[in-house]
Amino acid sequence: MKLDRIENFKRGWFIGNFEPSLLKTNFEVGLQQSKKGQTHDNHFHKLSTEYNLVISGEIKLNDKILKKGDIFIIEPYEVSHDVEYLTDTEILVVRDMSDPKDKYVYKIIEN
Repeated sequence: MKLDRIENFKRGWFIGNFEPSLLKTNFEVGLQQSKKGQTHDNHFHKLSTEYNLVISGEIKLNDKILKKGDIFIIEPYEVSHDVEYLTDTEILVVRDMSDPKDKYVYKIIEN
């Protein structure tokens, strides 16, 4: 048996085509742990679909409140926007391909 800790992996990503990784493969699995009040840049992926399961906590995403047990899927070119963690939150994330460069920050410019 091998043992490791989620803290030893970059931002919770532990399976995929990156370092460090438990398994080099063409999909990704990560445990995203975020603190209450934390936010993220608006972003999208051009190539991959993201499958997400809220393990614990509550998150505001794309004007929806998601909580423990909710599953949400982000398709290619769909922007994840206005992300705010309402409580400490854990989300299990699976991307159907592993390309660390497939993340594009989306800036909203208001006139």
